Amino acid sequence: MAIYLTRRALTAMPFALAAGSAFAAEGDLLEGAKKEGQLVWYTTLVVGQIVRPLIARFEKKYPGVKVSYVPAPWQETAVRILNEGRAGQPKGDLFDGGSTVYPLDKAGFVQTYLVESAAGFPAAFRDPKGLWTANIIQPSTPAVNTDQVKAADIPKTYEDLLLPRWKGRMAWPDSPSVSGPPGLIGNILIAMGQDKGMEYLEKLAAQKIANVPSNQRVVLDQNIAGQYPLVLHIYNYHAAISATEGAPVEWLKLPPTMVSFGSMGLVKNSPHPNAAKLFLEFSMSAEGQQIYADAGYIPANPAVPSKTKGLRPEDGNYPANILSAGDFLTHEAEWLGIYRKMFT
Repeated sequence: MAIYLTRRALTAMPFALAAGSAFAAEGDLLEGAKKEGQLVWYTTLVVGQIVRPLIARFEKKYPGVKVSYVPAPWQETAVRILNEGRAGQPKGDLFDGGSTVYPLDKAGFVQTYLVESAAGFPAAFRDPKGLWTANIIQPSTPAVNTDQVKAADIPKTYEDLLLPRWKGRMAWPDSPSVSGPPGLIGNILIAMGQDKGMEYLEKLAAQKIANVPSNQRVVLDQNIAGQYPLVLHIYNYHAAISATEGAPVEWLKLPPTMVSFGSMGLVKNSPHPNAAKLFLEFSMSAEGQQIYADAGYIPANPAVPSKTKGLRPEDGNYPANILSAGDFLTHEAEWLGIYRKMFT
């Protein structure tokens, strides 16, 4: 189940050491990685924004270990790894994407590994068995076009979304995932309870929210372009990146905000296990997480600040429900059913 966290609870979590010192297993992994000479990363991340910069820094730090990548949505990545595993010919070594791990683990194709570099991460961001480790956190929030919405009219609570001024003027991505409407539905039910939550959702459905057949970034771009003055369930760091570039956009802290996260894991029986573990350790280290921060993402490592202050619950002073892909999987049928019945 999701974990409700106040600012105080979040700041009380154990923080990772900020120092970029080597982790204990680095020498042994590096020796094995150099013998392997390479690794293959199946990634859902934006190639130009983070994949290439992360690889460039890794290859500079560890010369002789090359990284190849295969970009695809998490569903395609999972199918690829499943097919390769069932054929007894795994080609990938490392994967990311919050939901990717669960079908792979069910089929027995995930290698457990406890990442030393992530030892100081909050417990919610590390699988206790080592199936996955969070690399980025993703607060999902509404956003408004500040050219179209007066400061006095900006919603401050979920109840404000029910005001007549917003009817037919809101949109969200149609993704059937934790980062789409079902995740928002789950957050409402967790925060308000089943009865009051369903009552609220019925009122929200009457507001006629537009389902945009695309992802969070596209929906936010439509908000910025003025197509919709208010959008729901976009990543707040996307809005922060656009705002720093001069876009008329502001993300909102409706309490509680839903926080999901991306994660990384290892393919079982992969051809380059040492290189993959070395890359995983690097990705979660302060050095690797700083590359995420520089690219505009919110690092999972609490010792590494985000590029824009205030994006995390603990420094943005807002309460949050942490909802993992596993939490979503438990309730997926219920929440997706509510979305399809009431909002489509």
